[in-house]
Amino acid sequence: MKDIKPNLGKSFVGGWSSVVRYPAFGAIVAFTLLFGFFSIIAPDFLSLTTLTGILSLVAEIGIIAIGEAFLIISGEFDLSVGGVYAIAGFLFVVLANLMPSILALIITLTFCGLIGFINGVITMKVTIPSFITTLGMLMLTRGSLLGFTRGSSVTYSSDKFVPMILSNDLGYGIRPSHIWLIVLTVIFTIILTNTRYGNWTFSSGGNANVARTLGIEVERVKIKNFMISSAMAGFAGIIAMSRFKFANASFGTGYELEAITAAVIGGVYLFGGYGTVIGAVLGAGMMAIIRFGLVLVGVPGYSYQAFIGGVLIIAAIINLRIRRIFS
Repeated sequence: MKDIKPNLGKSFVGGWSSVVRYPAFGAIVAFTLLFGFFSIIAPDFLSLTTLTGILSLVAEIGIIAIGEAFLIISGEFDLSVGGVYAIAGFLFVVLANLMPSILALIITLTFCGLIGFINGVITMKVTIPSFITTLGMLMLTRGSLLGFTRGSSVTYSSDKFVPMILSNDLGYGIRPSHIWLIVLTVIFTIILTNTRYGNWTFSSGGNANVARTLGIEVERVKIKNFMISSAMAGFAGIIAMSRFKFANASFGTGYELEAITAAVIGGVYLFGGYGTVIGAVLGAGMMAIIRFGLVLVGVPGYSYQAFIGGVLIIAAIINLRIRRIFS
């Protein structure tokens, strides 16, 4: 009997192409290179203080980016998350000063989900582009909060339960917010990759018309993802409030663009149908590394946006090329 030997070269190439085709592959490589680069050239980059600061920033931006990634993959995006982030922190403080903080947490997250529901209904039922709908909601939430507070801060003076489960120091620079990020990343990764709803999300963003012919309720899926996006932004806002112990209308300024940038840098396709939750979180991690790394090497902090802009353009080009090569 003639022995049949496997073509190891072809197996290796096929296996390698599968790895490269993974949506978060570029994000994993870029994150590793950035971390290694700043570890070498930036003094104190690996210090506990710096790593804690990076993790805290990633926890907030990353949680928003998870919700944003879900929505972008389904073919829409949300510019209102910065306003929701700010209004959630403020609403929680006001309510928690009047009632048990856990009840205030539930009410605040429900309110944030309602904002997402409104965004989704207006976008899907009135057929207004999500760019316009969520930009208007951003201006409405941020403007209303600024007008109501007149720019002043509100201090948290209730019980310590919520700060304890969200942003208290557990030792060695670890905070509950870091654990929440990991837990939410795992949960939403499982939902996106191993459930029927995750498949509906990909289908809705990949080709909505085909998805409808298959019986998928595209509008309902997208409305739910708008609600997820807003609820995640609200949760991140409450985490920030728990860390600072006060809320201000300026909180989260620019976070809507940072969350979208994190998702795109992490390999999420801006026009839907492609991406991962892990990639979005790694994108947030890269942005945090760049922010802290530039400061440590003496680059002025206001140069951060220029660097992020360049990284975003490069990441978008690379992701597009990879999709074309392996599609």
